[in-house]
Amino acid sequence: MPHIFDVTELTAAVKDVLESQFPFVWVRGQIGNITRPRSGHIYFTLRDEGAQLSVVWFKGNQRFIERGGVDPVTGEVHEEGYRPTLEEGQEVVCAGRINVYAPRGQYQLIAELVQEQGVGRLHMEFEALKAKLAELGYFDSSRKMALPPHPSRVAVVTAPTGAAVRDFLRIAGDRGWGAQIRVYPSLVQGDRAPAQVAEAINRADADGWADVVVLIRGGGSLEDLWAFNTEPVADAIYNCRVPVLSGIGHEVDTTISDFVADVRAATPTHAAQMLWPEREALMQDVDMLEQSLLRAMDGLLEDKGASLAAMERAVSWLSPARRVEHWLERFQSGARSLDRAMHGYMARREAAVLAAADALPRAYGPRVMDERRRSVEALCARMELSAGALVRGAEQRLALAASRLDGADPEKPLERGYGLVTLERTGTFLRSVDEVSDGDRLSIRVRNGRVAADVTGKHKDKEDET
Repeated sequence: MPHIFDVTELTAAVKDVLESQFPFVWVRGQIGNITRPRSGHIYFTLRDEGAQLSVVWFKGNQRFIERGGVDPVTGEVHEEGYRPTLEEGQEVVCAGRINVYAPRGQYQLIAELVQEQGVGRLHMEFEALKAKLAELGYFDSSRKMALPPHPSRVAVVTAPTGAAVRDFLRIAGDRGWGAQIRVYPSLVQGDRAPAQVAEAINRADADGWADVVVLIRGGGSLEDLWAFNTEPVADAIYNCRVPVLSGIGHEVDTTISDFVADVRAATPTHAAQMLWPEREALMQDVDMLEQSLLRAMDGLLEDKGASLAAMERAVSWLSPARRVEHWLERFQSGARSLDRAMHGYMARREAAVLAAADALPRAYGPRVMDERRRSVEALCARMELSAGALVRGAEQRLALAASRLDGADPEKPLERGYGLVTLERTGTFLRSVDEVSDGDRLSIRVRNGRVAADVTGKHKDKEDET
């Protein structure tokens, strides 16, 4: 069964769909049925040959400039001020949001801006070109270059006789360390201006002379600045191989050139300020650096002086001359000690020789020598007997040790059918079933070789388990 809407429900649904699909639109048409109640709101219809649209321009959205200033929406400068007037049959462009007025069941445009068709056309062209270039990546921050610090060669694209270039040169003369500035003349207003501005930028880029290209122009209305809202100028800025600084109009003015340029300055004078710091500030920085350098030099000299003094003291103790003197003193002292020791030793040896000479006849006379010979012969006989017994005992112990060693040979049991089992994981002999696990690999050595085996199951004897 189809859903049956009530009027309020259907109107609310239409309102949601319509307002979400058209959050902000520009509409061109002819004014009709205009009314101005005491509330200050303005009601009219916007129509063309085929349809009409109700428009409400609330008082709070009506931007009137009484004593001159800048239109915050269009960026136009009005020195005398203005108050837009709407008349029957007037061609206008309205910008705003679509709204559904539920009590009457009709849709309408809530206007936030109403302009004569000429101004509206420029804004639509501006927004269209802005959207196109944004989609092409002209505004991407990833492609933008940073300004060089303290540029020494600057190409300025502007009208050579305008106030903007005079302000730029005046500010440049008071800032930085001095730079060469080359003006590439161009019209900055009128139908021929876009081509001349683009050609000047291309020529400055092709020359390969400049560190940065500066694009400047004084303030003006939207029409006055229109040369910098054109695609040829945007292409020239985009293709420039050096950074481009855009300083167009006043701070509230924003052009396509500002979006495409690598850096935007609020005014031509601000562009010069962005390129070079104030000379007084630079001199102050130099003074501060000089003081820091002097303090650092004083500290360095003080540290090096202390290090030199320490080295001089160390050299005085470790100098070759002092070391020679020290070793000479030690040598002389050693020579004296050696001389005294030699004389004492010679005196003792001489006394010992004299005493031995006196005792020798008494100790080695004929009778004493006969007794010594007989004693030596008896000792030789006893030594022969003892040596024989010693050799026989050693032979017996050697035979016993050989028998024990033969019994301890691990390969002897292999002759009788036994084997030696090695656990490959540890490289040790297997002595107990508890030392292996399922999956372990074993190496079994028998009399004439080795056999490899894998453990698939292990069992313990019942008497071992008990």
